Amino acid sequence: MDYESDEILNALDDEQREAAQSLLGPTVILAGAGTGKTRTITHRIAYGILRGDFSENRVMALTYTNKAAGELRARLRQLGVHQVNAKTFHAAAISQLEYFWREYFGIEAPRVLESKAKAIGSAADSLKIKLDPSNIRDLAAEIEWRKYSMLSLEGYAERMSTRPVIAGLSPIRAFEIQTAYEEAKVRAKQIDWEDVLLLCTGMLRAEPRALAHVHQQYRFFTVDEYQDISPLQQELLDTWLGDRSDLCVVGDPNQTIYSFTGASATFLENFESRYPGANVISLTKNYRSTPEIIQIANRLRSNQNLGPLESVRPTGLTPQVQSFEDRAAECAWIANQIKDARSKGVQASQIAVLYRINGQSEYIEKALADAGVEYQVRGGQRYFNRPEIMAAVRLVRAEAMNPTGKELYETVSAIARSLGWQSIAPDLSGSQLEQWEALNAFVQIADELGKDATINTFASELEERQRSQHEPTRESITLSTIHAAKGLEYKLVFILGATEGYLPISYAKTEAQLNEEQRLFYVAVTRAKDQLHITWPKRDTADDRQRTPSRYLDLI
Repeated sequence: MDYESDEILNALDDEQREAAQSLLGPTVILAGAGTGKTRTITHRIAYGILRGDFSENRVMALTYTNKAAGELRARLRQLGVHQVNAKTFHAAAISQLEYFWREYFGIEAPRVLESKAKAIGSAADSLKIKLDPSNIRDLAAEIEWRKYSMLSLEGYAERMSTRPVIAGLSPIRAFEIQTAYEEAKVRAKQIDWEDVLLLCTGMLRAEPRALAHVHQQYRFFTVDEYQDISPLQQELLDTWLGDRSDLCVVGDPNQTIYSFTGASATFLENFESRYPGANVISLTKNYRSTPEIIQIANRLRSNQNLGPLESVRPTGLTPQVQSFEDRAAECAWIANQIKDARSKGVQASQIAVLYRINGQSEYIEKALADAGVEYQVRGGQRYFNRPEIMAAVRLVRAEAMNPTGKELYETVSAIARSLGWQSIAPDLSGSQLEQWEALNAFVQIADELGKDATINTFASELEERQRSQHEPTRESITLSTIHAAKGLEYKLVFILGATEGYLPISYAKTEAQLNEEQRLFYVAVTRAKDQLHITWPKRDTADDRQRTPSRYLDLI
């Protein structure tokens, strides 16, 4: 669809419109939860292109998640914008690394590790240290924190006594595993995903021709979720920018929940200091949640620099906080509430159960299974690893080699039918229903691209989604940690296990850690659109340990 620049602005409220019209120079958009930040930045980019201030292929829009990058691309396509480079930091860095490595060194770039966990396990084995999977995950997180914080092994050694104990190992033993891991990568000529950012930054700074190429190609930068940027990502962004300042960042200090990975909200908070005269715009109108939910969210905000959120929706149901004798009773009640909501027509994909850590999902999974309710755990089987989807992708690639000229939807739906799909949802359950849902989502991706898209366009889109793990939403109840649910929204949300020891988590001791736990609760609450239930058990079912309600319940 073709748009005029005024039409782009007419779709925005006054705050969003002000942000969209701030096109050149440094701009910071403080966007509260549910205030339409994605809508704002995509309309800003489209408006800048229509006005002629931006060249479409010179815009880079950066995100932290593959889903967010896919959402940006889809929304920009709807506005008639097709050539903007909307990617995660990692996706942009790996493409540059691979291109320039071949161009200037004449060889392929080092390969990215297929499994960091396996490499860490091997490094530990070489030192005769046995680690279980959870210990390996903790060590992987520590490696990521070190690199995102831009600490060399030597720099880390000076601070390791202040870091959390991992797997019961002494700091020096954990350091030895990290050292062995890095040495093994060098011998194998492999890198991990954090090395991608480090190497890309180092390569661009060491090779003036490559840097000049990037500066020529990209002039206008937008960074989503800027409160989550790490020192390493900021260093790469500064390298891409050079001495220019056409940078728009969007963030919410109340949604800073990734400090444990090295993310720092200080870059957002100090943006005006780095860029004097920067245009600062606040988005405070919440379009997602009812006033009752927003009232609770405002009480949970730990950072008051951004004005309180104001819901523009009609009055709704009062959020409920309920206690239960034990976890089993808590989860049985939630399962029954979900079953009742489904019987009243609430779509499965609009219902979520959120919790602090993965280990809390056991009882709700059992309760839903006992109630006969289909669900998915975020982070489960990868969509593009499903056999029927792998087969569909192969058929699309074959079709792209010899296109027939048919409309994309017709071609893709025929491929899906050859694998057992039908346009009407079948009366199936279990794995058969999952297979149909997967193929149905496959067809919907083609439908989203529009009538003008070709099979080659679709093949490229699939390749990008597969590489970046941007997966479609399944039609089932979502079970998720609060961290994994960030950026998502549901009509009906249950936050279970709201007790001391989980919210806040037991190892949160310092003021900074407790503030982050409060922000995490805020993120959980603001996922809800229409209904919110917060529950907590008086004792654990497994060991009969007594529990007390989360301190944050006092705030609401």
